[in-house]
Amino acid sequence: MQYDVILIGSGFGSLTAAALLAKKGLKVVVLEQAKYPGGCASSYKRKGYWFETGATTLVGLDEHMPLRHLLNETGIELPLIKLQTPMQVHLPDGQLLTRYGNLEAWIKEAERVFGAKGQRPFWQHCYRVSQQVWRTSLEQRSFPFSNVRDLWQAIQQFRPHQSSLLPGAFRTMQNLLRRYDLLDNKLFTDFVNEQLLITAQNHLEEVNELFGATALCYTLFGNYYVEGGMIGLARALELYLHSKGSTILYRHHVNKIIPKAEGYETSCMAGNYHARFVISGIPLNDTYLLFQDDKVRQKLKPYLLPSEKLNGAFTMAIALRKVPAIPVLHHQVHVPEGLPLIGSKSCFVSYSHPADEFRAKAGERVVAISTHVPDPAALRIDDKRQLQEAILAKMEALGLLNRADILYLDAATPGAWIFWTQRAYGMVGGYPQYRDIKPWQMKDARLDHKGAYVCGDTVYPGQGIVGVCLSGIISANKLLRDHF
Repeated sequence: MQYDVILIGSGFGSLTAAALLAKKGLKVVVLEQAKYPGGCASSYKRKGYWFETGATTLVGLDEHMPLRHLLNETGIELPLIKLQTPMQVHLPDGQLLTRYGNLEAWIKEAERVFGAKGQRPFWQHCYRVSQQVWRTSLEQRSFPFSNVRDLWQAIQQFRPHQSSLLPGAFRTMQNLLRRYDLLDNKLFTDFVNEQLLITAQNHLEEVNELFGATALCYTLFGNYYVEGGMIGLARALELYLHSKGSTILYRHHVNKIIPKAEGYETSCMAGNYHARFVISGIPLNDTYLLFQDDKVRQKLKPYLLPSEKLNGAFTMAIALRKVPAIPVLHHQVHVPEGLPLIGSKSCFVSYSHPADEFRAKAGERVVAISTHVPDPAALRIDDKRQLQEAILAKMEALGLLNRADILYLDAATPGAWIFWTQRAYGMVGGYPQYRDIKPWQMKDARLDHKGAYVCGDTVYPGQGIVGVCLSGIISANKLLRDHF
């Protein structure tokens, strides 16, 4: 069957681009190696329960944010529950910190826990930056620039408020904390570092102010739970694709992308597919191996990151008979002594909603736990039990679960992530933010300036569902501007 666009992988960047292109009348096919859509932000069924691939929360639905733009453009409706309280953080000193969704309530909580010095102006500044970043990101859909037309469109879309963001690209979060005299507040710097690790995959000395301020403020925007699990997000886009005459083909593992005289051919065990355009929604490391063009690979090589600059994950999926009276679904648990084998100093915990009887029966809950594994290719976890026991002991000590209530438990190392997702090194969260890589130096959506494009969490703007949604918007936008 002839298609206009082939998309590699069904991560949320690919699905976003596919939906927007299908809306314009293009016939698209998404080739997915797994049996479920969604990539790293999905769900899977085991022993009658629906588990998340990792602990996660959903943002991006506020005005001027990418996911809201996608839904407005397509009319897609999602099965969402808005969370009144986005998250709680169990700090190293034993305090419980509540990340309120209201700015004033959050500032008062931050002052209560960390002390009044510097907190109010710091958070007001971060929130102002985050609002401007999201607004600008949708206004400047030609960024990063890779041809003259991009630059011309950027000039046309320029608004005075955008210029105030530029200095933040040259400052790190460490600089920002120093500005507000917060660097000596160890409890606060520990909190910031572990929060940035969730959203930016790195620490305050490496993350630039634009990304860092936005990442720290994600709880100050609408946070949502997807009924039935994160797979509901991907399924909603899949239904939209079908309604437009397009589709997702599962168990289609692409091993080559071959440029042809007209268009591109993808080679799979299930057969070959040809289209005028191709969009790779998988990481750049994997795209580099697939794309059969030496000139393109040579240009792509400087953007690739080795394992020592990436993170993998250790994850746990737990089904519980019951859960203690915990009103907040998402928790970050600090482990100041570091977890055994991997040294990670925090883990992220997500509970299913008590009203969600699709993922677990009435009276039961499922829990996703994830923690970072630095340089995953260099670290082999031969015995998961030691790490598993350390996390369970911490959870039980904090009253987050009782071991006697565990009905099912499974744990996965970065090796399992390689098996599930086929991502190089079992990488999660995309490329971490680094201070020597400015936003305009991140990989642009164009792969060969002919008909091949990229999106996902290793290109601009980076990590998270809302980030990869923006990458999909940009990729679709550039393809349509370049050729239609």
